[in-house]
Amino acid sequence: MLKMGLVYVIRHKHFTEGLSIRRIARDLKISRNTVRKYLGEDSEPKRKEESPRSRPVMEKVRRRIEELLEEWKPRTTDKQRITGTKIHNQLVEEGYEVGITTVRTYLAEKRRQSQEVFIPLVWDPGDGVQVDFFEVTVEVEGNRQKVWKFVMRLMYSGRDFVWLYERCNQIAFLDGHVRAFAHFGGVSRRAIYCNLTAAVKRRLGLEAKLTTRFLALCSHYLFEPCFARPGEGHDKGGVEARGKGLRLQHLTPIPRGQSLQEIAENLLAEVDRAANRRKDRQGRTVSQRFEEEKRYLRALPQRSFSARRSVPVMISRQALVRVDAADYSLPSHLACLPAMAHVGVSDIILECRGETMVLEKVPRGGRNIRYRDYLNELARKPQAVRQVSSRLFPELGEPYQRLWRLLSDCHGEKEAARVMTKLLAVVVSHGEKQITQILRDVLEQEPKLPDATETLQEVVVPEALSHYQVEAPSASTYDHLLLELSHE
Repeated sequence: MLKMGLVYVIRHKHFTEGLSIRRIARDLKISRNTVRKYLGEDSEPKRKEESPRSRPVMEKVRRRIEELLEEWKPRTTDKQRITGTKIHNQLVEEGYEVGITTVRTYLAEKRRQSQEVFIPLVWDPGDGVQVDFFEVTVEVEGNRQKVWKFVMRLMYSGRDFVWLYERCNQIAFLDGHVRAFAHFGGVSRRAIYCNLTAAVKRRLGLEAKLTTRFLALCSHYLFEPCFARPGEGHDKGGVEARGKGLRLQHLTPIPRGQSLQEIAENLLAEVDRAANRRKDRQGRTVSQRFEEEKRYLRALPQRSFSARRSVPVMISRQALVRVDAADYSLPSHLACLPAMAHVGVSDIILECRGETMVLEKVPRGGRNIRYRDYLNELARKPQAVRQVSSRLFPELGEPYQRLWRLLSDCHGEKEAARVMTKLLAVVVSHGEKQITQILRDVLEQEPKLPDATETLQEVVVPEALSHYQVEAPSASTYDHLLLELSHE
C-alpha cells in the first residue's frame, strides 16, 4: 500500500501532466498495475483481504486463556480483577511462547463482545424521576462530618432537588421524597431507584418485594416504583452523573454552616439558581423546561405523607424512654406507661394517654432530659434541686435563674434549694405562667438583696449567742441554738 504522498504524485502526473501509465511506472519504479489501481475512482489507498489473516499464536493460547479465566473467576472481586499481565505471566510459566500484546488484544476483544450496548432513552414530560443517595463532607460549627446527599432528578427538564441528612436510612429516604415532591409542586408517574434497603425488602427474580413504609409512600402519592438491575447502577445513569456534578459544582470547597439544616437550605437555593443558567442543546434553560414539564406532573395530595417510623416504647420509672439508643424525658406522671414514638428526621413525637409531646432528636448514645418534666418530684426534694440547679434554672429561665443566684449568694446553696423547693411546689399547684409573672414583678420592685461578701458589722447579734461562730448561718440554725439555751 502506497503512502498518500506517492498516490498524489501518480494522479497528478496522469491527470494533470498527461503522462501515460507506462511512463509513470518507469519513472516511479512501480508496477503498472499499481498505477492503474490508484488511477481508479477511489483515490484513497485501501487494504483488501480475501480472507482473515491467520493468527497461529492466538489460536494456540486461546483455549488456555479461557481455561484460566474460568478457573480464577470464583477467586476474584470487582476490585481484584484478572489482568492481562497476570495471564501472560502464567502462560510463560507454563511454557507458551506468546507476547503480552497478544494476550491483551484477546482480552480486549472479549470485553468488547461482552459489553452491553446502551440504548438512547427518550423522556417525556412528567414521565419519571431518578433517585439516589451520595456521601459528601460538610463542616458544621467548625467540625467536618460525613453526611448523605439525597438527590431527585426530573429526567425531562433536568430539574434537581437535593437535601442533606445525617444518616442514610429509611426515614431520610421517605422525608426526601416528601420534600422533593413539595418543592416540585407535583409528582411524576414513575420513580427509578437502585435496590436500596429503604425501599426493597428482597428481590424475587425481576420483581422487588417492597418495604411496608415505602409501599405506603407509593400509595399516598400514586407513583410507580421502578428498580435498576442488581449491580447495574448505569440503569439510572442520569442521577448517578448528576450526583457527581452537584458535588463538584456546589459542594466544593466544603460548605460551612452553623447547622446541617442551614447548609442544606443554602445548597438547594444555589441549585435552583443554577437552573436558570444551565441550558440544553436547543438553548433552553432547565427552568424553562421545568415550566413545561410542571403541567404534566400529578397534583399533590391534600395532606403530606408522614415520613416517620412508629415504634412502641415503654416509659421507665425515671420517666425516660429509649429510642434509637438515645434517652428522652417525659412528664413524670407518665412513668411506667406504654407509649408510641413516631421517629422523624430531626424530632420524635411521643403519644401517651392522649398527650402528645414533640422532642428534639439527639445522636445515638445521647440524652435529651428536660427537668421541667420533674417539677412534681423536685418540689419535694431540695437536694435534687441543688444537684440539678445548673440545668433546671437555665431551662426555666428568668426570673427563676436570677432568684436562684440571689438566694445562693446570700444564704448558700443549701438554704436556697429549700426555698426554691417551696417555690416549685407553688408553681406546680398554681401554674408556671402565673407564678413567673409574680416573681418578675417582685424582683423588679424590690431592692437587690445584700451580697454575701458585704460586711455584716451592723447586724445586731444577741449577747447570748455572740460567742458562737456559724460558718453557714441560717434562720433554722439560730432557732436550734436558742432552743438549747432555753433548756439550760
